[in-house]
Order: sequence, then structure tokens, then C-alpha cells
Amino acid sequence: MGERVKKVQYHWELEVYRMSVEAAMLIFELSKKFPKEEIYSLTDQIRRSSRSVSSAIAEGWRRRKYQNALVNKLNESESEAAETLSHFHKRREVITCLIFLQREAS
Repeated sequence: MGERVKKVQYHWELEVYRMSVEAAMLIFELSKKFPKEEIYSLTDQIRRSSRSVSSAIAEGWRRRKYQNALVNKLNESESEAAETLSHFHKRREVITCLIFLQREAS
């Protein structure tokens, strides 16, 4: 006989939600090591966009009886994840520039 699938009642039971929360916590810990110059710019943006992923999933789950609302929120969560990745790419470029400037100054 087949395995019985448990019905999901709450957003925190969704694997994608749990993964997004874990990712946001990991990003927060990693961002503590970012340069102080970035604290109010990229660091803040990365933290906010990474936390928004799970928030959008939770909101979408609560509105799931309206399919368009659910799809919209899932699209938002994907957009927030893409924004987070974009900030990491920018951070890499900023770090490269800071290292270059530091070498030039010495």
C-alpha cells in the first residue's frame, strides 16, 4: 500500500517555509561578519529580503483559498529570494573594490 500523505494545516509545516526560515537565519549569522561599512546598506537589505521570503510564503498560505492571491505571494517570495542573491552579488563586488582600494592606499 502507498504511503499516506499528511494534510498540511499550517504554513510552518511546509518544507519550503522551513527552508526559507533556515536560510534567513544562516544569512543573518553570515552577515554579522560583513564589513562595518556595509551595515546600513547591503547588510540591512540582505537581511530584510531574506526574511521576506518566509513572510510571503506564510501570507500566501493564509490566503490559499484565493488561488490568485496564493500565486501572487509565492511569486513575491521568489522575487525576494532573487533580490537576496542580487545583494550577495553586489556585496562581492563591493568587497573586491574595498580590497583594491586598501591595497592602493598602502
